[in-house]
Amino acid sequence: MANELNKQLASELAYEAVKNGASAAEVVIKQRTEFSVGVRLGEVETLQQSTDRGLGLRVLLDGKQASVSGSDFRKDALTELVQQAIALVRVTSPDDNIGLPDSKAFAQTIEDLDLYDEAIVNLATEQKIEMALRAEQAARDSSPLIVNFEGGGVDTSVGSLILANSLGFAGAYRGTSFSIASVPVASENGQMQGAYWYDVKRQLADVDLPENIGRIAAQRTLRKLGARAVATQNVPVVFEQNIARTLMSYVFQAASGEAIFRKSSFFVGQLGEKVADEKVTVIDDGQLIRGLGSRPFDAEGLPTRKTVVIKNGILENYLLDTYTARKLGMQSTGNASRGLVGALGVEAGNFYLEPGRYSPNEIIGAVSKGFLVTDVLGFGVNTVTGDYSQSASGIWIENGELTFPVQGVTIAGNLKDMLQAIEMIGNDLQFRGNITSPTVLIGRMTLSA
Repeated sequence: MANELNKQLASELAYEAVKNGASAAEVVIKQRTEFSVGVRLGEVETLQQSTDRGLGLRVLLDGKQASVSGSDFRKDALTELVQQAIALVRVTSPDDNIGLPDSKAFAQTIEDLDLYDEAIVNLATEQKIEMALRAEQAARDSSPLIVNFEGGGVDTSVGSLILANSLGFAGAYRGTSFSIASVPVASENGQMQGAYWYDVKRQLADVDLPENIGRIAAQRTLRKLGARAVATQNVPVVFEQNIARTLMSYVFQAASGEAIFRKSSFFVGQLGEKVADEKVTVIDDGQLIRGLGSRPFDAEGLPTRKTVVIKNGILENYLLDTYTARKLGMQSTGNASRGLVGALGVEAGNFYLEPGRYSPNEIIGAVSKGFLVTDVLGFGVNTVTGDYSQSASGIWIENGELTFPVQGVTIAGNLKDMLQAIEMIGNDLQFRGNITSPTVLIGRMTLSA
């Protein structure tokens, strides 16, 4: 009922903006309740809960746009908000590509993508604390070498979004998420090492057990003890599943319409060209059931969809909102994003590298001498040139076996070459975010001490 009332309010406010002089208007209402508990050494270290509700109004007039936001939903405050927006839009600069989408393109039905879970909404604070402590205790029980924790806990989010515009679109959806993490620290022979593990899902029933989170976090920490550097050399590099997703985040940035029309991507002018090994298929799917990046419509009211970005190594599509599509003479792919204020942007739905047929062990077993990357630090790629360089740690591979931990190295290459050099793709695709990848083996990269 609350969503229906707010949907009506959003529609009325958009029409009021038009009555006051705008050629078109769009209203978004966002409400979110977030909870976070952090635990350390068996005690609750932080406990936070917040609820925010805000409204954003975007008005358009003669190729110009302006946006304002507020949290006061009383009639007088909303009337003042409209007047502020109209005043602002009159002094902004025009751009012929700015505007609402064609009304015929709006989502006609609001698909139920199973994004909302009452079990998360009804989960008591005591239960969330207990789950966080169980994960930490499982890590502590794994080994006496686990001596401390840098963090860990449980976060939940419950929210709703309403979007309406003066062309007649009005839609709403709700979403939940639950995440749990453990970040243990191990000590041996004077060396300290830390690592982490986590899970995040839309539905509580899909989240891994706290004990598994803690045990995996401990295993990942313990295997880093005794790490050392290795000499500079060119070797095959295996990106673990949760690290390979960072490569996909760079591919998304390069395929975003914003980077394309600004000519700040190595994918500019590459549609229809071979940009990766033929084993590589990359998909963005905004309609994935229970997907963390799923939504029934985008920030302009267009239906989200499944878009093949790279198919068998060929770049087939960019990801676009209405503005970037018009700049490029193309059609939106339903990837618009927006906050309460500011210009719209392009965001991923569920963006992933299609899994292959090899287990991670089979991929490691295929490497006679190389490096398994388990952690990276910092931003690593120039999406204009594709140049890639990141500090990394991991495990050395010798004759298909994991041997000793490695730290203090830099892996470098060029993302364009790396996509062409993908030799094996794992079968271990997991969604712990909206951009992900299975394990991948890249034939050769530079490893620097």
